Amino acid sequence: MRLSRFFLPVLKEVPADVQIVSHQLMLRAGMIRQEAAGIYAWLPLGLRVLKKIEQIVREEMDRAGAIELLMPTLQLADLWKESGRYEAYGDEMLRITDRHDRQLLYGPTAEEVVTDIFRASVKSYKDLPLNLYNIQWKFRDERRPRFGVMRGREFLMKDAYSFDLNEADARRSYNRMFIAYLNTFARMGLKAVPMKADTGPIGGDLSHEFIVLADTGESQVFCHKDLVEMGAPGPDVDFDGDLQPLVDQRTALYAATEEMHDEAAFGAVPADKQLSARGIEVGHIFYFGEKYSKPMKANVAGPDGVSAPVHMGSYGVGVSRLLGAIIEASHDEGGIIWPDAVAPYDLGIINLKSGDAACDAACEKAYAAARAAGKAVLYDDRDERAGAKFATMDLIGIPRQIVVGPKSIAEGNVEVKVRATGERSVAALDAVLAELA
Repeated sequence: MRLSRFFLPVLKEVPADVQIVSHQLMLRAGMIRQEAAGIYAWLPLGLRVLKKIEQIVREEMDRAGAIELLMPTLQLADLWKESGRYEAYGDEMLRITDRHDRQLLYGPTAEEVVTDIFRASVKSYKDLPLNLYNIQWKFRDERRPRFGVMRGREFLMKDAYSFDLNEADARRSYNRMFIAYLNTFARMGLKAVPMKADTGPIGGDLSHEFIVLADTGESQVFCHKDLVEMGAPGPDVDFDGDLQPLVDQRTALYAATEEMHDEAAFGAVPADKQLSARGIEVGHIFYFGEKYSKPMKANVAGPDGVSAPVHMGSYGVGVSRLLGAIIEASHDEGGIIWPDAVAPYDLGIINLKSGDAACDAACEKAYAAARAAGKAVLYDDRDERAGAKFATMDLIGIPRQIVVGPKSIAEGNVEVKVRATGERSVAALDAVLAELA
């Protein structure tokens, strides 16, 4: 993409009431625009990153055996009344009445809808286990929306729902999602720590939230260094095997920190292994058994022919929230530093003197070669000052940059910059292009 033809409304200043780095940088980099409190338009650059994050989430869900569908944003209130959650959910639910006086709501989550879909079609244990997921916009009417996409009212979420015959099978499904989440966040270059969590309005008796470590995180996290260093289990993990030991290995390290304010409990972790950091919640998983299947009569016949409610779990990832979390965890004074897997473009090309025949020819050659090699390229061909071009490319966080100027190209060279480290090197243009290929 030629920057002269792209829609990238970067800002030099941001509103004074913008409180956190990710919100500031997303506005400055022209990624989002606020349309109402907690509601944003996703501009082209932001949308590119959002789609990359969404695709990683999708691939890991598919690899773990989940099946994608798409559920509506508007849901029937009757389903929520059936489960007993319509009044209990509280003021965050946006309730709507249509022209026929039917009560609807803008879905904050989808346990009721997916249970209704399941019960209409699945009647036998032979169709289990089953895990259905969708990536869809949700709405929660936050009293005080703030921090940009970190705590907005409208947000993109991946929510998956498992259905199993009994508790033992359901816990195996839970473990599969646990491991899939570790893989998902690791692919995005994030250190995500699983913490035992309160089940909240979703319900149930088993829950973990996944916390991304970031200096500017919204909550304090007490954890064991070894768990952070473990990272994801890797692509060779057998999702159909016994995952419980691997899950136990990670969760056991928090046994001493469940009561984080209890000094005696925290002291049980050796001093040289204690880590006190700030974190951002990016995922939350729940096992809640028959909480929804029993009142909604989502029953299946077991091997003995007896019909009983299925055991369920739900698994959420804040797709749009992840974008903010990545920025909080990876930025500097110049702007965003995108991990390669989620960067909006793989490569930036900066023409320091647009209109100069040699510079233009070299940039066009590099642009064509990079695209032929399958790279997503942003070519800054604008008639702008060099300083402005450098600042823009750093602000939007393109991982690698090729800088073409009159002096260097006269010798057949270009400058190559790595955004994350700031490292700069001079190399022959042909060698750089050969490496791209």
